[in-house]
Amino acid sequence: MVQPASQFGNDFAHEMKKDGAVVIAALGDLHYGRSSQGQLQGLFSQIAGVADVLVLCGDLTDFGLPEEATLLAKDLALAKVPVVGVLGNHDFEGGKQDEIKRVLQDAGVAILDGDTTEVHGVGFAGVKGFAGGFGRGTLGPWGEDTVKRFVHEAVNEALKLETAIARLRTRHKIAVLHYAPIRATVEGEPGEILPFLGTSRLEEPINRYEIAAVFHGHAHNGQPHGVTARNTPVYNVALPLLRKLTPEQPFCTLTLPV
Repeated sequence: MVQPASQFGNDFAHEMKKDGAVVIAALGDLHYGRSSQGQLQGLFSQIAGVADVLVLCGDLTDFGLPEEATLLAKDLALAKVPVVGVLGNHDFEGGKQDEIKRVLQDAGVAILDGDTTEVHGVGFAGVKGFAGGFGRGTLGPWGEDTVKRFVHEAVNEALKLETAIARLRTRHKIAVLHYAPIRATVEGEPGEILPFLGTSRLEEPINRYEIAAVFHGHAHNGQPHGVTARNTPVYNVALPLLRKLTPEQPFCTLTLPV
């Protein structure tokens, strides 16, 4: 479902920071807990000064509780730009992901789950994604029913992403994920957990379309940048990673001409 950008945040009153360009700020893994309110207010204000839209790449809450999402929603008001995002695995922990989604949507955040939205002429398609490994190590649907269900979840997320991307008719298309679609941006994490940080199945639909960039989180100790097999740029924007690499600006920015 394509939703007009004017429904989200303060977009109806927002003027682009740079003439003829849209500046996208992206970060993930905020992990808002019961004591987090106020801790990122300065960061959201900083983003408001440089960006035209904010992309959030999942793990917005710590234990998947609606009250955590409520605290985040209050602080996000300082961003003063349209906000687009997806949920992450932490947001599912409490089994209240639908309530979290409603809380954030009521605050003006466009939470995507196989959906799309358009902001300032840029199209966004988003899903949470899933795990399963990369390349030759990608888990296949063979053996026990439990394994087949696991793989089915990854395949389903990839299909949702492809369906969403196919709906976009904008000049620039952005894919928003929580799990990684390539191995390069999770390298640096312990080798034994790499298959749980993403899957190449998410890369397949991205490579079938002209995508300006992919943003994801989840890998707190991964790499900030990589490319798909078709050289589509992929950015790991997990906040813990960016705080280590660029503490003065712990978010990724991308400028697109419009």
